[in-house]
Amino acid sequence: MTLGTRRLRVLRHARFRRFLLGRTTSLLGSGMNTIATTFAVLRLPGGGVDAVGGVMAARILAVLVVLLLGGVLTDRLGARTVMLAADLLRFLSQGVLAVLLLTHSARIWEVVVLAVLLGIGEGGFMPGLSALVPGLVPADELANANALLEMTRPMTSIAGPGLAGLLVAAFDAGTVVAVDAVSYGVSVVALAGLPVARAAEGAGGGMFSELGRGWREFTSRTWLWVTTLHIGLFNFVLWAPFLVLGPSMAEQRLGGARAWGLVLALEGVGAIVGGVLLLGRKPRRGLAWSVAASAGWAVPAAALAVGLPLFWVAAAAFCAGIGAAVCTTLATTVIQRDVPAEVRGRISAFDSLGAFALGPLGLALAGPASGVVGADRVLGFGVLWQLTAVGVVLAVPSVRRHEAVPRAGERVGAVR
Repeated sequence: MTLGTRRLRVLRHARFRRFLLGRTTSLLGSGMNTIATTFAVLRLPGGGVDAVGGVMAARILAVLVVLLLGGVLTDRLGARTVMLAADLLRFLSQGVLAVLLLTHSARIWEVVVLAVLLGIGEGGFMPGLSALVPGLVPADELANANALLEMTRPMTSIAGPGLAGLLVAAFDAGTVVAVDAVSYGVSVVALAGLPVARAAEGAGGGMFSELGRGWREFTSRTWLWVTTLHIGLFNFVLWAPFLVLGPSMAEQRLGGARAWGLVLALEGVGAIVGGVLLLGRKPRRGLAWSVAASAGWAVPAAALAVGLPLFWVAAAAFCAGIGAAVCTTLATTVIQRDVPAEVRGRISAFDSLGAFALGPLGLALAGPASGVVGADRVLGFGVLWQLTAVGVVLAVPSVRRHEAVPRAGERVGAVR
């Protein structure tokens, strides 16, 4: 058996192949959705930049509000059941929006309501992702499964917007939203084909008592809450300012939107390469490697802050993509292996909420902060923060020494 064949052995599992296909299709649709919805709102009566921001904010807030409920329901009802319901909601919301746009009867408030429903679906889906995958493959192949799933994100984030732009130009935004709805339909079919299992043992009780138990499980693992806090502060201090200030700095120094598109595209290519490099590899101390890899996110921000030309900023983004793939894949695998199946949904919800809750605040503050001290200093502070934080987190014994090596063939959770 060749090295390449061994790395792709995880694809021999029919359940995983089915889920991977559905997940990739829905991610492609989601990659198209932002472009389509943006242009649709801009062209509606009363639309404009403020309306676009309102629609996006409504969707993000809905995700954050629903995350914890999604975690509780995942542990109580099973990941497959909750994810199926979430994708049905996303399918219906986008289907209704497509009809409204194609019949030229959409109004801004309707788009906002449907964006909220889409966000509710996303918030319900996310906790189940970490809980479902361990039941699809043996534990010793989890890293490969997560690497393949993580690779679909940059692939679809590159292909989705480009395809959406072509379809909007050739047809209209409503057509693209309709394609997005169909992509969620494909995911529904994929999830419906997975077996149903009983709820995890220990699930039950009131929502607040279940959240309380999940919180105790979350905070009892120092390595878990420390790394979650690390990523949450990274998103607030470094990544949000990079996403806000990067385009304007690219406009001033690198050549405009095309140059910024190249930077983001190469970050996606780097993430794909990072996923490929991880296939077949199971580092003994995956958590420490995950934290160390998060330092890669500082590289493109540093390149922008010191005024390097486009070539080096793009190369830095490529390195950041590799680091992102390594960080996310290994961290996800560690959680799936080390967290009890009966609380995995709630743990995933707390992890996601902690990682992303400060992101919107960082996006809002980046512009004003740059107006006071300058964009270069804002990004420079973020770079120094990230590099220092990586060192601090790696100094935590439970992070640095954490090991999780499953026995060959062992499964860490049934499909639920």
